[in-house]
Amino acid sequence: MSDSHPTSSGQPAPASKPWEHAKSGQGSGADPLATRFVSSLSYDYRLYRHDIAGSVAHARMLCHIGLITADELGQIEGGLNEILTEIEAAEAQTGSAAGWSGWKEQLEDVHMCIEAALIEKTGDAGRKLHTGRSRNDQVALDLKLWIKDAASQLQVKINTLSYAFLTLAQRDGRMVMPSYTHFQRAQPIIVGAELVAWINAFDRSRDRLALLWTLNRGNPLGSGAIAGTGLPIDRDHTAAALEIGDPTGSSIDATASRDAAIDFVYALSMTAMTLSRWAEQWIIYNSTEFGFIRLDDRYTTGSSMMPQKANPDMLELVRGRCGTVYGHLVALMTICKGLGIGYQRDLQEDKRHVFGAYDTLVDCVDIAVKIVETTQFDEAIIKGSLDRGFLDATSLAECLVTRGVPFRTSHQIVATLVRTCQERGINSLESLKRDDFDHACRQAGADACGDDVYDWLGPGRVVDRYTSFGSAGIKGFEQQLAHWHQRLPKR
Repeated sequence: MSDSHPTSSGQPAPASKPWEHAKSGQGSGADPLATRFVSSLSYDYRLYRHDIAGSVAHARMLCHIGLITADELGQIEGGLNEILTEIEAAEAQTGSAAGWSGWKEQLEDVHMCIEAALIEKTGDAGRKLHTGRSRNDQVALDLKLWIKDAASQLQVKINTLSYAFLTLAQRDGRMVMPSYTHFQRAQPIIVGAELVAWINAFDRSRDRLALLWTLNRGNPLGSGAIAGTGLPIDRDHTAAALEIGDPTGSSIDATASRDAAIDFVYALSMTAMTLSRWAEQWIIYNSTEFGFIRLDDRYTTGSSMMPQKANPDMLELVRGRCGTVYGHLVALMTICKGLGIGYQRDLQEDKRHVFGAYDTLVDCVDIAVKIVETTQFDEAIIKGSLDRGFLDATSLAECLVTRGVPFRTSHQIVATLVRTCQERGINSLESLKRDDFDHACRQAGADACGDDVYDWLGPGRVVDRYTSFGSAGIKGFEQQLAHWHQRLPKR
């Protein structure tokens, strides 16, 4: 994310931070390095919408149980709405929510900055907002709310990418191409079958994001610092308002659990892995040696020395940034691995990695959409090399199976025929004579091949023969195309 680093407003620090009154002097605010070191404001200001939403729900609950009056609730809601409007206005004007004047580094984080601004506007009404609440349950709530929104937004972006693959499959998908295992030619497939394979892979990414709340439902607000509160708060009231599940069952666990964050970054990592695999495949397809695809010039870069170059740098960066997302996951898990069951300040660092992983992945998905939308498969080049690699060998083996030949025997027969082609300098099984097929069969103790053996040969005929559900031929592709046209939202 390109948002700039929020800085101090230039105002002198108060005598002490509002949560350090037990200390003499200015406490940690007396040392500028200590102030900067403990501050998370440079990144957690992004939680401002979710912090305000949680505060509104909390204030309404406090009014509901009689700990604040309706007038005080009105002041709090009015003040928070003003703050929200101010931050959004700063964001609209500068392109970053970091431009709001209420961000003050000495207040450490988004929560205390918004509370301080509210108190400036409302006085004692604002001072009552933190009743029955701690920053510990507050940040746990805010992060969950942010992750829920971010996951939803990312699902939309993945849908857009999937639709780009579907559109390309609709246009170029009926071309015949080789498939690869071990990066050796395997069987003939339809271009569209490979494109919908990527859609299937990204569909699992959507599912992982949707499943986050199966495991992580639960509202931590009301857990306090660790042990809850003796005040008569109504956690069901806030849970109903915020719609992220029932109140969490343990105040101790709720304030220090970052399972939702880890699961989210894991889901991002899996999506990054799929993007990296796709990028690698298309880097190879774009090479001079393959030439299967043509990338739009907007998504390649030149060489500072070699004038002819059009390098697939965008794809290479997608592949490279997968490692960045992985790094955020490992860092987040490492932060959590040595912590006890209660909240500890190490957890402040979680948001660096959640936000960093999300920002990196969003950029990769967005550029992937543009690349897919503008790429073309080159049918002439693909078709010109289809006779290499004996792509129809498996089809010939299946032909023999239909004549009662055991598959292992048919495998042996076809391997013999492939060697015959290689010894004669022939690239294609279709180039063999009928006598060659019959001779190989008899050597293996099988009957002659039959007059229709050539109907099973040639990549074009093979892709027409695939019948199994989900296959990579014409029938399977048409089924998948219809399925995804029905399932994916129209753009």
